[in-house]
Amino acid sequence: MDEWKRVAWSYESRFLIHHVDDRVKVCRLPGKQLLPSCTAGHTQDGDCRIMLWGTFSWDVLGPVVVVEQTMKAANYLNIIADQLHPYMAFVFSTGNGIFHQGNAPWHKARIVLE
Repeated sequence: MDEWKRVAWSYESRFLIHHVDDRVKVCRLPGKQLLPSCTAGHTQDGDCRIMLWGTFSWDVLGPVVVVEQTMKAANYLNIIADQLHPYMAFVFSTGNGIFHQGNAPWHKARIVLE
């Protein structure tokens, strides 16, 4: 088996759900500016973003998780325990899987256990 086929990657990213600042550039034909198909609604409820965490490997897509809190080391470890460990056990049942993570600050944070 090729080495890279034994690797599982994870990635987290934020996505903008609604455009919340007032700077939108739109090109429209003259006389079309008030048509509903040429306008966009807006929201005033502040931060309209969602963060997703997911994992994948050569053969199998893993779970995608909505991160409901600010991503910090403790939250990240909970996701690893709840989502990644079962995924790795399923995909690499012989225990030969390698997990690769990026350089996000919560990947490198130190956790003090009391």
